[in-house]
Amino acid sequence: MKNLTPILFILLSAFYSSAQKDRSLTFKDLDKSPLDVIMYRDSNKVAVARVIYSRPSKKEREIFGSLVPYDQIWRTGANEATEIAFYKDVMIDNQLVKAGSYSIYTIPGENQWSFILNSATTQSGTNYDPKRDILKATMDIIPSPQEIESFSISFVEQKQGAIIFLGWDETIASLEFTVVSS
Repeated sequence: MKNLTPILFILLSAFYSSAQKDRSLTFKDLDKSPLDVIMYRDSNKVAVARVIYSRPSKKEREIFGSLVPYDQIWRTGANEATEIAFYKDVMIDNQLVKAGSYSIYTIPGENQWSFILNSATTQSGTNYDPKRDILKATMDIIPSPQEIESFSISFVEQKQGAIIFLGWDETIASLEFTVVSS
């Protein structure tokens, strides 16, 4: 048995070396539009909503009206479709949105934006299917007090819900939602 151990070690080492030559393990570089997650919890620290999205950077480019054309569907970030999960039923623009996961798309305009919830999830951001829309609402926009380099999403708590803010470059779009009491 003592003599078998070195032989097994040599055989396993040879197998491992051979496998490494055939399949090299590589890791992808950091994404140019890194993935981020934002969570909204109510005043009792209970999860209400979570957004998973990619954050493209401005990089001295003109954003709205150029890179992101006005009056056209936008995946609201980069890469995969931006996804929101509501853990409670909410009301947006007097429309009931059941707890669940949705994709967010927007249509940026010069004076206002459209916010779209779509029932398709886990798809590429460019695979938008309007037949799967469950809600379309108007977003207010304001100029940002400072330039926002990377696309960002944030929540600000309100008395019975929150406001979701989307900010990039010199623009901030917002939409209020309320939590439906159970």
